[in-house]
Amino acid sequence: MTAELRVLIVDDDFHVAQLHKAYVDAVPGFAALEPVGGGEAALRAVQSLRPDLLLVDVYLPDWNGLDVLRGVDVDAFVLSAAADAESLRKAVRRGALAYLIKPFTQEMLAERLRGYARYRRLLDTDAVLDQEAVSRALRQLSPGNAGAKPRTVTEKAVLEAVTRVPGASTAAEVAAAVGMSRATAQRYLSSLVEEGSVAVALRYGAAGRPEHEYRVRAE
Repeated sequence: MTAELRVLIVDDDFHVAQLHKAYVDAVPGFAALEPVGGGEAALRAVQSLRPDLLLVDVYLPDWNGLDVLRGVDVDAFVLSAAADAESLRKAVRRGALAYLIKPFTQEMLAERLRGYARYRRLLDTDAVLDQEAVSRALRQLSPGNAGAKPRTVTEKAVLEAVTRVPGASTAAEVAAAVGMSRATAQRYLSSLVEEGSVAVALRYGAAGRPEHEYRVRAE
């Protein structure tokens, strides 16, 4: 995943929408589309612009924003002053990946967006996921939880395989050392890169495409 993630803001308050647009644009890897102010406009914009992520308010002039979630097939956060439990439950039932109560700080939204970017990177694979990979991806969506849980046995084995090599290792070399597929090793290595334990660079050979190489990040 190398392209910027495109974000559509749905909020009928022009000033709030522009503020949130500025918040999104300030986060590396994200680009905010021009905001829209209602549910019908949101549906049209999703169909024509194909955003990666929707940031939708509950209180819209034509629709309840939670009904927008039911009408689109796109990842979404709810950003709203609606602080009742039923709105939260309904948002979760309809697929919201985050729920932020207005007003919130720029850093609070940025933290959620960075977690969403990690979630997307971890799932940017055609390989079959195991339960550890699923759990790690979902943890990225909860602030402060991405690195809170202890390492699994497999994570420790992958990190130890990288640590044992004086120089750098490719995913194939780590896979051979641990005894797993290259695709699985790649997923764990990507996670370690995301949390900052491992650094990644390109290895250029005499011929063919360059490979990613991994080494333990110096303190």
